[in-house]
Amino acid sequence: MVAAARDDVVGRVRDIEVIAAALGAGRSVLIEGPPGTGKTTLLRALAAGAAVPLLLVEGNAELSPARLVGHHDPSRVLSEDYRPDNFVPGPLTRAMTAGGLLYVEELNRVPEETLNVLLGVLSERRMHVPRYGVVDAAPSFRLVAAMNPFDAVGTGRITPALYDRSCRVGVDYQSLEEETAIVIGRGAGPDGLVARSVRAVRGSRGHVDVRIGSSVRGALDTVAVAAELTVLRGEQHPSEQTGLDAALSALTGRITLAEGCGRTPEDVVTEIWQVAGQDPGKA
Repeated sequence: MVAAARDDVVGRVRDIEVIAAALGAGRSVLIEGPPGTGKTTLLRALAAGAAVPLLLVEGNAELSPARLVGHHDPSRVLSEDYRPDNFVPGPLTRAMTAGGLLYVEELNRVPEETLNVLLGVLSERRMHVPRYGVVDAAPSFRLVAAMNPFDAVGTGRITPALYDRSCRVGVDYQSLEEETAIVIGRGAGPDGLVARSVRAVRGSRGHVDVRIGSSVRGALDTVAVAAELTVLRGEQHPSEQTGLDAALSALTGRITLAEGCGRTPEDVVTEIWQVAGQDPGKA
């Protein structure tokens, strides 16, 4: 399981080992870290290595208990009444019966009543579904949930009971070398452009006017868009303007400005791009 994850994920050796050990010890896991840090890729690799299914659920205010657990097919209920065989299992039920990993993204956006369902399953490893019956969790079933520590709007506090029933693993952005390797591995681009794009996204995370910076996906998109612009503009190599235009398209939507900064995302990204090109040590 660990070997498969190491092959698919750049870096993160400690995180891979700790998460794999927690899952192997029969524990569920809460991963807390910013978006774009490879959490889903890591879990897909671990699930594949363990030969268990991974069921991904997007956490939001619309994730009701019925969407998570399942529901009876309304059309069949009208003609057959409630029967076990017209129950449509949701991702939690499927993960429990198949012994898979249930991965809930953005857990702190999930309604309290839905969290209570998860708490019950973690405590008892079974749940009672009205008009269907008792669902027992297979031995390999685990819950893995993720939270973005930067989010505030639309999020709630996670009950201590959930932390008490899981192991927490904090993850952060990868190193400069690892993020550079990710960009190189995902697509071709001039070395100078790749290095500058990675420095720019890293610089966005510590900029005084930025509350939330870009993940490495911003560098990936900068390089990809710059490559297309270079062809469209008939350039032999991406010009300064082409690199800036690509960075503006890739980064202005990925950064969140600090309150009261009084600047536009375009102004801030332009400054970040210029700094990344002039002095790598500042990024």
